[in-house]
Amino acid sequence: MLAGKRAVRVGDEILKCVAGLLIEKVRDPRVSGVTFTGAHVSNDLKNASIFFSLIGKEEDVKRAQEGLDRAKGFIRREIGLCVKLRNVPDIVFKYDSTLETGNRLERLFKRIKTEDSGEDV
Repeated sequence: MLAGKRAVRVGDEILKCVAGLLIEKVRDPRVSGVTFTGAHVSNDLKNASIFFSLIGKEEDVKRAQEGLDRAKGFIRREIGLCVKLRNVPDIVFKYDSTLETGNRLERLFKRIKTEDSGEDV
């Protein structure tokens, strides 16, 4: 189901707010290096999924997930101050692996290119 225009706008505002919070106010070392890649807000504006990316090992991703989950109440309260809504949506942080997949594909393409150029010599 496609998100409505209002839900998309609210998602963009929430994403900007959360990214600013991460830089300015969240001091948890577990979330250092986290990049927010998107937000999906339900049409009724009651639920929001915020996607994050982190390049590192699986343990780093788990630690970042724990840090974000731990700060969820604080982040939700700050979203209420930042984005003017009657009700602040419940938020869920989800890992977005597309950045890691892109890096893996880039390494594979480089390896293929070097193997191909080595055969031509």
